[in-house]
Amino acid sequence: MPVNKNIIIIRKKLDKLDASLLEIIKKRTKLVDLVIQNKNFKKDIVDRKRISIILNNIKKKSKRKKIDHLITNKI
Repeated sequence: MPVNKNIIIIRKKLDKLDASLLEIIKKRTKLVDLVIQNKNFKKDIVDRKRISIILNNIKKKSKRKKIDHLITNKI
């Protein structure tokens, strides 16, 4: 079955977006590594309070932008 030309165009846009997301994730990972390097104690590496704040912010922003927060939470 031939693929609709619109689907091909949309898929190319999705591929470009995926590449952009990967670059953002790479930048974020580098920043997280810098934070870890600057922590004094191993127990400080996982900051449950900060994680909770980040997840709540993501949930609020997702709802405002009408994005399923369950999806953004996984990311």
